[in-house]
Order: sequence, then structure tokens, then C-alpha cells
Amino acid sequence: MSDLEQKEKKGWFRRLKEGLKKSSNAISTGITDIFTKRKLDDDVLEELEELLITSDLGVTTAARIAANIGKSRYDKEISPEEIREALAEEVAAILKPVALPFELKTDLKPHVVLVVGVNGSGKTTTIGKLAKQYADQGKKVLLAAGDTFRAAAVEQLTIWGERTGAKVVTTKVGGDAAGLAYSAYEEAKADNADLLLIDTAGRLQNKADLMAELEKVIRVLKKLDPDIPHSCLLVLDATTGQNALNQAEIFGKVCEVSGLVMTKLDGTARGGVLVAIADKFKLPVHAIGVGEGIDDLQPFAAMDFAKALSGSTENI
Repeated sequence: MSDLEQKEKKGWFRRLKEGLKKSSNAISTGITDIFTKRKLDDDVLEELEELLITSDLGVTTAARIAANIGKSRYDKEISPEEIREALAEEVAAILKPVALPFELKTDLKPHVVLVVGVNGSGKTTTIGKLAKQYADQGKKVLLAAGDTFRAAAVEQLTIWGERTGAKVVTTKVGGDAAGLAYSAYEEAKADNADLLLIDTAGRLQNKADLMAELEKVIRVLKKLDPDIPHSCLLVLDATTGQNALNQAEIFGKVCEVSGLVMTKLDGTARGGVLVAIADKFKLPVHAIGVGEGIDDLQPFAAMDFAKALSGSTENI
């Protein structure tokens, strides 16, 4: 790794630690409270498990992590920092299999990506940041403003198009999203675009009519090519905590989610929910967001996240 790459990695890790401060403070302080001058016995392990549950790691995941930490350390005095390091190792073991960067398939021309999620999850911003990343690599990107219900979403995507030099396909407010997706694919094909990113209306996962519309978009795309969309990215807002698990389950049934992006980790103490989702669904986590800046959406690195979440001070 070059000096520049090392510097960039350390810079991102600092931003990640800062972004996850609300989540890690709750866990780190709780660990200090539990483990100061105490042996690791059943009562202590139960308190650790409860701490992990309240930090949104989920009941099943929390129980297994606490049990694993207790296996080799039972009835021993153990420092809070040793627990944080052990917790980081356990969390990283869950996350490493799903920490997979999004890969643009250059043979598809275009690689069609449908981006879904509930209202306010950060879909449009995520699309803009992805468009910027690939445009900077010299790829031809086309954006489809499929959130036809909100004029603001169309305007936001248009601004991202101007920033990145990507063409943006739009329709009238309230227009047919499936028809727009169809037109966008035809245009991307004609333009020999590398990547087509299709925004969709933010929808609550319990609204049957809106989910039916999403199914229609997919159905119409498959008439053009049964293999599209090639990817379906679910954008999850970390501030929703355990509700994100429900979103992953419902959207997974409707559109065969191929990967996750988690945003707004800097605005919540509930960042542990990413561990619960990874453990339950085993879906690839492509990227995480810890801020509004263009560089605050980064490929997901399991150990970096695990150390930042647990409050481990061990050098990265």
C-alpha cells in the first residue's frame, strides 16, 4: 500500500470513528461500566448481552457474540479494552463475508442498477455519489429520475447529473415510473452507457400499492431483458434501527435485493443494526455513509467498522 493510500485509509477511518461516535460511545461506556474490576461470569455476560441488544445488534447476534467472548475468558479478570478488542473481532467475523464492494460489470453495457428504499433513506444522494465515483473513473453514467412523485427528488438528481456530467432521464411529476425506466434503458443502450442508475419513489415497506408499483417497474424492465435489473441496491437509514431489518426482509421479497448501502451512520447511536442485518440476511454490504460529503460514501471495510463501533483503541 502506497503512502498516499495509507494516508487516505487513515483519513477515512478517522471520519468513520467520528461518524460512529454516538454508537461506539454507548457500547464503550457500557463495557467500561460492566467490566471494571470484575471477573467474566454469567452475570457479566448477561449484562454484556443486554448492552449489545440495546445497541441494536439484535437478540440472536448479541447472545452469540457474548457466548463467544465468554468461551476462552470465563472466570478471568478482563479489562474493558480487552473486551472492546474481543468485540471488534467477533463483529468483524460476522461482517467480513458480506463486505463486498459494488462491482460494475463492464460487459453488460449498460449495467442496470435499481435503487430502492423507504422515504428519506438517502437513495437519491447515494445515486449521485455513485454516479460521481464512476464518472471520475471515465465511465459513461445515465441516471433515471424514477421518483416521479416528488419534484424535489427529480431536481436533486438533475443537480447530481450536472455535477457528474451524467445524462438524466425524467418525466412529468406523477408520471409513470415503469415507463420512465423503460425509456431510460432504451436511451442508455443507444448511448452505449456503462451504468444506468434508476432512482425509485421512497416507499414504506408496508404500503402494498407502492410496493406493487415497484414490482411493475421490475416487470416492465424484464420485458426488455429478463436479466435486468442486474443489481438491486437497498439503501437503509441507520437511524431507523431495528426497523431496517424489516425493510431488508420486505424489499428482498419484492426485488431480490443484491446488496446494501447503509447511510446516516453519523446521526445515530444505532449503528449496530448493520451487524444484525449482516448476520441475518448475509447480503453484501457495498458501502456505508457517514456524512453528506461526496467522499463520505465509501466501500464497506469490516474490520474498520468493527473497531470503530466497539470503540477499540487498537491501531488499525
